[in-house]
Amino acid sequence: MAVRYELRPGQNRLRHELPSGLSMEVIAQGSADESGGDLNPPLVFVHGSYHAAWCWAEHWLPFFSGRGFDCFAVSLLGQGESDAPYASVAGSLQTHTADVADFINKKLSSPPVLLGHSFGGLIVQYYIANIRDEQYTERNGLFPNLAGSVLVCSVPPSGNSGIVWRYLFTKPIAAFKVTRSLAAKGFQTSLPLCKETFFSAAMEDHLVQRYQELMKNSSQMPLFDLRKLNASLPVPSVPKSSIQLLVVGANDDFIVDAQGIRETGEYYDVPPIFVEGVAHDMMLDCSWEKGADVILSWLKGLRRDQR
Repeated sequence: MAVRYELRPGQNRLRHELPSGLSMEVIAQGSADESGGDLNPPLVFVHGSYHAAWCWAEHWLPFFSGRGFDCFAVSLLGQGESDAPYASVAGSLQTHTADVADFINKKLSSPPVLLGHSFGGLIVQYYIANIRDEQYTERNGLFPNLAGSVLVCSVPPSGNSGIVWRYLFTKPIAAFKVTRSLAAKGFQTSLPLCKETFFSAAMEDHLVQRYQELMKNSSQMPLFDLRKLNASLPVPSVPKSSIQLLVVGANDDFIVDAQGIRETGEYYDVPPIFVEGVAHDMMLDCSWEKGADVILSWLKGLRRDQR
Protein backbone atom coordinates (compact mmCIF):
# COMPACT_ATOMS: atom_id res chain seq x y z
CA MET A 1 0.00 0.00 0.00
CA ALA A 2 1.25 3.49 -0.86
CA VAL A 3 -0.28 4.67 2.42
CA ARG A 4 0.65 2.09 5.06
CA TYR A 5 -1.70 1.61 7.97
CA GLU A 6 0.03 2.24 11.29
CA LEU A 7 -0.86 -0.54 13.71
CA ARG A 8 -2.43 0.15 17.07
CA PRO A 9 -0.69 -0.89 20.32
CA GLY A 10 -0.80 -4.65 20.81
CA GLN A 11 -1.28 -5.41 17.10
CA ASN A 12 1.03 -7.40 14.83
CA ARG A 13 1.17 -7.71 11.06
CA LEU A 14 1.64 -11.33 9.98
CA ARG A 15 2.10 -13.07 6.62
CA HIS A 16 0.15 -16.24 5.92
CA GLU A 17 1.51 -18.23 2.99
CA LEU A 18 -1.18 -19.89 0.89
CA PRO A 19 -0.86 -23.15 -1.09
CA SER A 20 -0.48 -21.01 -4.24
CA GLY A 21 2.75 -19.53 -2.85
CA LEU A 22 1.14 -16.10 -2.46
CA SER A 23 0.81 -14.65 1.02
CA MET A 24 -1.98 -12.85 2.84
CA GLU A 25 -1.60 -9.97 5.26
CA VAL A 26 -3.12 -10.70 8.66
CA ILE A 27 -3.40 -8.11 11.44
CA ALA A 28 -3.58 -9.93 14.77
CA GLN A 29 -4.35 -8.69 18.26
CA GLY A 30 -4.39 -11.16 21.14
CA SER A 31 -6.78 -11.12 24.06
CA ALA A 32 -5.94 -8.44 26.61
CA ASP A 33 -7.70 -10.60 29.21
CA GLU A 34 -5.40 -13.49 30.09
CA SER A 35 -8.31 -15.74 31.09
CA GLY A 36 -10.67 -14.67 28.30
CA GLY A 37 -8.53 -15.94 25.44
CA ASP A 38 -8.98 -19.52 26.66
CA LEU A 39 -12.74 -19.20 27.18
CA ASN A 40 -13.76 -17.30 24.08
CA PRO A 41 -13.57 -18.39 20.43
CA PRO A 42 -11.08 -16.52 18.27
CA LEU A 43 -12.58 -13.94 15.91
CA VAL A 44 -11.64 -13.81 12.21
CA PHE A 45 -12.67 -10.69 10.26
CA VAL A 46 -13.14 -10.50 6.46
CA HIS A 47 -13.39 -7.12 4.73
CA GLY A 48 -15.28 -6.08 1.58
CA SER A 49 -14.37 -4.18 -1.59
CA TYR A 50 -11.94 -1.22 -1.35
CA HIS A 51 -11.00 -2.21 2.19
CA ALA A 52 -8.41 -4.43 3.86
CA ALA A 53 -7.51 -5.76 7.30
CA TRP A 54 -6.88 -2.22 8.58
CA CYS A 55 -10.63 -1.40 8.60
CA TRP A 56 -11.09 -3.82 11.52
CA ALA A 57 -7.82 -2.89 13.23
CA GLU A 58 -8.88 0.72 13.75
CA HIS A 59 -11.60 0.11 16.38
CA TRP A 60 -13.04 -3.39 16.54
CA LEU A 61 -9.83 -5.37 17.07
CA PRO A 62 -8.89 -3.31 20.16
CA PHE A 63 -12.52 -3.45 21.37
CA PHE A 64 -12.89 -7.24 21.18
CA SER A 65 -9.32 -7.91 22.28
CA GLY A 66 -9.99 -5.87 25.39
CA ARG A 67 -12.96 -8.11 26.13
CA GLY A 68 -11.08 -11.38 25.98
CA PHE A 69 -11.03 -12.38 22.30
CA ASP A 70 -8.05 -13.26 20.12
CA CYS A 71 -8.63 -11.31 16.91
CA PHE A 72 -7.38 -11.80 13.34
CA ALA A 73 -8.23 -9.56 10.37
CA VAL A 74 -7.21 -10.84 6.95
CA SER A 75 -6.50 -8.87 3.79
CA LEU A 76 -7.75 -10.84 0.80
CA LEU A 77 -5.37 -11.29 -2.13
CA GLY A 78 -4.82 -8.14 -4.14
CA GLN A 79 -5.95 -6.00 -1.20
CA GLY A 80 -4.03 -4.17 1.52
CA GLU A 81 -0.53 -5.59 1.91
CA SER A 82 -1.42 -9.05 0.61
CA ASP A 83 0.20 -10.36 -2.55
CA ALA A 84 -1.58 -9.78 -5.85
CA PRO A 85 -2.17 -12.71 -8.22
CA TYR A 86 -1.16 -12.48 -11.87
CA ALA A 87 -4.71 -11.87 -13.08
CA SER A 88 -7.14 -9.08 -13.90
CA VAL A 89 -9.11 -9.64 -10.68
CA ALA A 90 -8.03 -10.70 -7.20
CA GLY A 91 -10.00 -13.93 -7.17
CA SER A 92 -13.43 -15.52 -7.10
CA LEU A 93 -15.90 -16.25 -4.34
CA GLN A 94 -14.49 -19.76 -4.27
CA THR A 95 -10.79 -18.83 -4.13
CA HIS A 96 -11.17 -16.06 -1.55
CA THR A 97 -13.20 -18.39 0.68
CA ALA A 98 -10.61 -21.16 0.30
CA ASP A 99 -7.87 -18.70 1.33
CA VAL A 100 -9.75 -17.79 4.51
CA ALA A 101 -10.31 -21.50 5.23
CA ASP A 102 -6.60 -22.21 4.73
CA PHE A 103 -5.69 -19.58 7.32
CA ILE A 104 -8.20 -20.94 9.84
CA ASN A 105 -7.11 -24.52 9.22
CA LYS A 106 -3.39 -23.87 9.63
CA LYS A 107 -3.21 -21.08 12.20
CA LEU A 108 -6.09 -21.55 14.65
CA SER A 109 -6.43 -24.36 17.18
CA SER A 110 -10.15 -23.92 17.91
CA PRO A 111 -13.24 -23.05 15.82
CA PRO A 112 -13.51 -19.28 15.36
CA VAL A 113 -16.39 -16.91 14.85
CA LEU A 114 -16.12 -15.67 11.25
CA LEU A 115 -17.25 -12.08 10.65
CA GLY A 116 -17.70 -10.55 7.19
CA HIS A 117 -18.58 -7.04 6.03
CA SER A 118 -20.30 -6.19 2.73
CA PHE A 119 -18.83 -8.49 0.03
CA GLY A 120 -16.81 -10.10 2.83
CA GLY A 121 -20.16 -11.22 4.20
CA LEU A 122 -20.80 -13.08 0.96
CA ILE A 123 -17.48 -14.89 1.47
CA VAL A 124 -18.60 -15.89 4.97
CA GLN A 125 -21.89 -17.18 3.55
CA TYR A 126 -20.06 -19.28 0.99
CA TYR A 127 -17.78 -20.62 3.72
CA ILE A 128 -20.64 -21.82 5.93
CA ALA A 129 -22.37 -23.38 2.92
CA ASN A 130 -19.30 -25.55 2.32
CA ILE A 131 -18.35 -26.61 5.85
CA ARG A 132 -20.31 -29.82 5.51
CA ASP A 133 -20.04 -30.22 1.74
CA GLU A 134 -17.79 -33.30 1.63
CA GLN A 135 -17.51 -33.23 -2.18
CA TYR A 136 -16.28 -29.64 -2.16
CA THR A 137 -13.93 -30.30 0.76
CA GLU A 138 -12.32 -33.29 -0.97
CA ARG A 139 -11.77 -31.25 -4.12
CA ASN A 140 -10.67 -27.92 -2.64
CA GLY A 141 -9.32 -28.59 0.84
CA LEU A 142 -10.61 -28.46 4.38
CA PHE A 143 -13.23 -26.01 5.64
CA PRO A 144 -12.83 -26.13 9.44
CA ASN A 145 -15.91 -25.84 11.62
CA LEU A 146 -16.92 -22.47 13.03
CA ALA A 147 -18.21 -21.46 16.45
CA GLY A 148 -20.51 -19.00 14.69
CA SER A 149 -20.74 -16.34 11.98
CA VAL A 150 -21.62 -12.64 11.86
CA LEU A 151 -22.77 -10.86 8.70
CA VAL A 152 -22.24 -7.08 8.94
CA CYS A 153 -24.03 -4.96 6.31
CA SER A 154 -23.56 -8.00 4.10
CA VAL A 155 -24.36 -8.37 0.44
CA PRO A 156 -27.34 -10.79 0.41
CA PRO A 157 -27.08 -14.42 -0.79
CA SER A 158 -28.40 -13.48 -4.23
CA GLY A 159 -25.70 -10.83 -4.72
CA ASN A 160 -26.03 -7.10 -5.27
CA SER A 161 -28.00 -7.16 -8.53
CA GLY A 162 -31.37 -7.07 -6.76
CA ILE A 163 -30.27 -4.03 -4.76
CA VAL A 164 -29.07 -2.30 -7.94
CA TRP A 165 -32.37 -2.86 -9.76
CA ARG A 166 -34.38 -1.83 -6.70
CA TYR A 167 -32.42 1.43 -6.45
CA LEU A 168 -32.89 2.14 -10.17
CA PHE A 169 -36.67 1.94 -9.87
CA THR A 170 -37.22 3.42 -6.42
CA LYS A 171 -34.21 5.68 -5.74
CA PRO A 172 -32.70 6.65 -9.13
CA ILE A 173 -30.59 9.50 -7.71
CA ALA A 174 -29.13 7.19 -5.06
CA ALA A 175 -28.53 4.57 -7.79
CA PHE A 176 -26.55 7.11 -9.81
CA LYS A 177 -24.50 8.14 -6.78
CA VAL A 178 -23.72 4.55 -5.77
CA THR A 179 -22.66 3.70 -9.33
CA ARG A 180 -20.51 6.81 -9.59
CA SER A 181 -19.00 6.20 -6.18
CA LEU A 182 -18.22 2.48 -6.42
CA ALA A 183 -18.19 1.39 -10.07
CA ALA A 184 -16.52 4.60 -11.27
CA LYS A 185 -14.50 4.94 -8.04
CA GLY A 186 -15.79 8.46 -7.48
CA PHE A 187 -15.42 8.01 -3.71
CA GLN A 188 -11.64 8.22 -4.22
CA THR A 189 -11.73 11.84 -5.43
CA SER A 190 -14.87 13.30 -3.83
CA LEU A 191 -14.90 13.66 -0.07
CA PRO A 192 -18.67 14.37 0.12
CA LEU A 193 -19.43 11.32 -2.03
CA CYS A 194 -17.11 9.13 0.05
CA LYS A 195 -18.84 10.32 3.22
CA GLU A 196 -22.34 9.72 1.84
CA THR A 197 -21.39 6.27 0.55
CA PHE A 198 -19.69 4.82 3.61
CA PHE A 199 -20.31 7.00 6.66
CA SER A 200 -23.00 8.77 8.65
CA ALA A 201 -23.60 12.50 8.34
CA ALA A 202 -22.08 13.07 11.80
CA MET A 203 -18.69 11.70 10.74
CA GLU A 204 -15.95 14.37 10.91
CA ASP A 205 -14.40 15.25 7.56
CA HIS A 206 -10.82 14.73 8.70
CA LEU A 207 -11.67 11.10 9.54
CA VAL A 208 -13.45 10.61 6.23
CA GLN A 209 -10.37 11.95 4.46
CA ARG A 210 -8.07 9.60 6.37
CA TYR A 211 -10.16 6.55 5.53
CA GLN A 212 -10.62 7.73 1.96
CA GLU A 213 -6.83 7.67 1.51
CA LEU A 214 -6.60 4.18 3.03
CA MET A 215 -9.45 2.89 0.85
CA LYS A 216 -7.90 4.47 -2.23
CA ASN A 217 -4.74 2.48 -1.60
CA SER A 218 -6.33 -0.72 -0.30
CA SER A 219 -7.33 -2.33 -3.56
CA GLN A 220 -4.58 -3.23 -6.04
CA MET A 221 -7.19 -4.85 -8.29
CA PRO A 222 -10.95 -5.61 -8.23
CA LEU A 223 -11.93 -8.12 -5.57
CA PHE A 224 -14.21 -10.05 -7.99
CA ASP A 225 -15.41 -10.21 -11.56
CA LEU A 226 -18.93 -9.11 -10.65
CA ARG A 227 -20.57 -10.67 -13.71
CA LYS A 228 -19.09 -14.08 -12.96
CA LEU A 229 -19.86 -13.64 -9.28
CA ASN A 230 -23.54 -12.85 -9.81
CA ALA A 231 -23.85 -15.74 -12.28
CA SER A 232 -22.70 -18.15 -9.54
CA LEU A 233 -25.26 -16.95 -6.98
CA PRO A 234 -27.23 -17.44 -4.80
CA VAL A 235 -24.89 -19.12 -2.36
CA PRO A 236 -26.09 -22.61 -1.38
CA SER A 237 -28.53 -22.64 1.52
CA VAL A 238 -27.70 -24.40 4.77
CA PRO A 239 -29.97 -26.42 7.06
CA LYS A 240 -31.71 -24.26 9.63
CA SER A 241 -29.90 -24.08 12.98
CA SER A 242 -26.81 -25.76 11.49
CA ILE A 243 -24.70 -22.79 12.55
CA GLN A 244 -25.04 -19.91 14.99
CA LEU A 245 -25.53 -16.78 12.87
CA LEU A 246 -26.01 -13.06 13.53
CA VAL A 247 -27.22 -10.72 10.78
CA VAL A 248 -26.54 -7.03 11.44
CA GLY A 249 -27.54 -4.07 9.29
CA ALA A 250 -27.12 -0.31 9.57
CA ASN A 251 -30.15 1.97 9.51
CA ASP A 252 -28.23 4.61 7.52
CA ASP A 253 -26.61 2.22 5.01
CA PHE A 254 -26.35 3.86 1.57
CA ILE A 255 -25.15 0.66 -0.17
CA VAL A 256 -27.07 -2.33 1.27
CA ASP A 257 -30.66 -1.34 1.95
CA ALA A 258 -32.96 -2.73 4.64
CA GLN A 259 -34.64 -5.09 2.17
CA GLY A 260 -31.23 -6.59 1.32
CA ILE A 261 -30.52 -7.20 5.02
CA ARG A 262 -33.98 -8.70 5.53
CA GLU A 263 -33.39 -11.00 2.54
CA THR A 264 -30.27 -12.33 4.23
CA GLY A 265 -32.10 -12.84 7.52
CA GLU A 266 -34.96 -14.69 5.82
CA TYR A 267 -32.55 -16.90 3.87
CA TYR A 268 -30.99 -18.13 7.11
CA ASP A 269 -34.15 -17.92 9.21
CA VAL A 270 -32.52 -15.35 11.51
CA PRO A 271 -34.17 -12.05 12.53
CA PRO A 272 -31.75 -9.25 11.57
CA ILE A 273 -30.72 -6.51 13.96
CA PHE A 274 -30.57 -2.95 12.60
CA VAL A 275 -28.18 -0.56 14.35
CA GLU A 276 -29.31 3.06 14.47
CA GLY A 277 -27.02 6.01 13.82
CA VAL A 278 -24.40 4.17 11.76
CA ALA A 279 -23.81 3.75 8.03
CA HIS A 280 -22.32 1.02 5.81
CA ASP A 281 -18.83 1.16 7.32
CA MET A 282 -20.20 0.34 10.76
CA MET A 283 -16.77 -0.61 12.13
CA LEU A 284 -15.24 2.77 11.18
CA ASP A 285 -18.17 5.16 11.67
CA CYS A 286 -18.17 7.70 14.48
CA SER A 287 -20.57 5.51 16.49
CA TRP A 288 -18.67 2.28 15.81
CA GLU A 289 -19.27 1.12 19.40
CA LYS A 290 -22.98 0.56 18.69
CA GLY A 291 -22.37 -2.31 16.27
CA ALA A 292 -19.55 -3.71 18.39
CA ASP A 293 -21.83 -3.80 21.44
CA VAL A 294 -24.53 -5.69 19.51
CA ILE A 295 -22.00 -8.31 18.41
CA LEU A 296 -20.45 -8.57 21.88
CA SER A 297 -23.86 -9.23 23.41
CA TRP A 298 -24.47 -11.99 20.85
CA LEU A 299 -21.02 -13.48 21.51
CA LYS A 300 -21.77 -13.65 25.23
CA GLY A 301 -24.95 -15.56 24.46
CA LEU A 302 -23.03 -17.83 22.12
CA ARG A 303 -20.60 -18.75 24.88
CA ARG A 304 -23.46 -19.53 27.26
CA ASP A 305 -25.08 -21.80 24.63
CA GLN A 306 -21.84 -23.72 24.14
CA ARG A 307 -21.27 -24.51 27.79
